[in-house]
Amino acid sequence: KESNSRVPERPVVFAKFANALAHPGDTITWYADASQQVDWEAELGVVIGKPCYRVSTEEALSYVGGYTCVNDVSARDIQRTDSAGQFTLGKTFDGFCPVGPCLVTADEIPDPQNLDIRCIVNGKVMQSSNTREMIFDVATLVSHLSRFMTLMPGDLIATGTPPGVGMGMKPPVWLQDGDEMTVEIEKVGAITNTCRVL
Repeated sequence: KESNSRVPERPVVFAKFANALAHPGDTITWYADASQQVDWEAELGVVIGKPCYRVSTEEALSYVGGYTCVNDVSARDIQRTDSAGQFTLGKTFDGFCPVGPCLVTADEIPDPQNLDIRCIVNGKVMQSSNTREMIFDVATLVSHLSRFMTLMPGDLIATGTPPGVGMGMKPPVWLQDGDEMTVEIEKVGAITNTCRVL
């Protein structure tokens, strides 16, 4: 609703590559001439625990090794305004996928669809929701992806973000040099990163 997009009939999928991974506490850095519309996205991260191919939704959660916090940092001016719709390019700048601070094993979270999730930017809560609001639940996402590719141990699925991203504000709010963003997920933890614009 926030992005004025129709609800998709199946999950929208894009890739973030290994260069995008960042640790808790890392400074997330980008060049001003690459993007001036960088945004935050608090997301539940699902880490695959064993090889997974063409599994049903009923058995999908048994292939999950654990959960973590993900910030799907996104360059909106690349992702959305380019005539080609560069989702992957806009989301896979170096450092644009902070993950952590730990992996909480799946047995500690029997129901991933009832976790409070927040993003706090410079001390202000920007996103506040619960994973029960996800369009596609974790089991559906794992099952759907496994129809097309073998998911391997350590593979990370970022599950989508709730309302409250900067792009959805009126006027939009973009991350600036020195900003601090924290993703918090109930029972999982919190990851904080600062921003540096070059």
